[in-house]
Amino acid sequence: LLRPVVDAQTDNVLRSRVLAMDETPIKAGHQGRAGPQKGKMKSGWFWPLYGDADEVVFTYSNSRGRAHIEEVLSESFSGTLISDGYAAYARYAAAQESVTHAQCWVHGRRYFIEAQKDHPETVTDALQQIAKVYRNEEIIKTQGLTGEKKRQYRLDHSKPVVSDFFQWCRDQLAQGGLVPSDPLTKALNYVLSREASLTVFLENPDVQPDTNHLERALRPIPMGKKNWMFCWTELGAEHLGIIQSLISTCKLHGITPYTYLVDVLQRISQHPALEVSDLTPRLWKTRFAENPLRALIDPRHPDRQNPQPEATVHAH
Repeated sequence: LLRPVVDAQTDNVLRSRVLAMDETPIKAGHQGRAGPQKGKMKSGWFWPLYGDADEVVFTYSNSRGRAHIEEVLSESFSGTLISDGYAAYARYAAAQESVTHAQCWVHGRRYFIEAQKDHPETVTDALQQIAKVYRNEEIIKTQGLTGEKKRQYRLDHSKPVVSDFFQWCRDQLAQGGLVPSDPLTKALNYVLSREASLTVFLENPDVQPDTNHLERALRPIPMGKKNWMFCWTELGAEHLGIIQSLISTCKLHGITPYTYLVDVLQRISQHPALEVSDLTPRLWKTRFAENPLRALIDPRHPDRQNPQPEATVHAH
């Protein structure tokens, strides 16, 4: 019933100039009652997309391969794709002339944290340099800088920090003494191999330096798994993605999900199909939020506020 609404929301997300994408595992679909895998659940993945207008869509696939990225984005998306360091995103972007790939600084930072136990002083130095970038982002936010002013501030203040950081990383490797399996070696190689994508945000004021906004939006999935553990069918996982797309987007726009769903589930059957985008949370807020349809059990429902008089029964 709600799939057309999420399809309309997906269309708008794919029109974004900057799109964040990630993947998170889920158990979905029973293996069956026979064979070596009997009783076990299949592995699946939610692939959430976060668009310019603070809308989230949770797509589902039974694969973690690049094919799903291509299927979802296809020829529809043209702009900057922000992701973590998973190679499938880089391979997809490299094959698309209209897509620029940006990567997440927080994921790179995590590699250094993993090396902190063995190299406390060196890692502290790295983390302090990365922290300077985020202090600049906080200043940008505090001062309300946008557009060209935001871009220029990053170029003036963050670009020198970022350039020095990558040179520092090269110097650390050049000193020698680090074996390939050392966590610090892995951290240094991780960021250096992604230098181009980690610096995209400097030139584009619409690009964030990380995917934290997306990770916050997808948090209900890993949290929810602690309660419902798995989806019995893959179709059930798709439906979970549909409802979670709307609930998460409601929260991003300050909408109470219950109020929204009660209204839309009543309204959708009579709403013109060509105007289904009006029912996405972002547009619903501007069109229907002031006077939403209520559930009959809600004391604010018109029939509860103005009850019909009971019919008089006359004895014969």
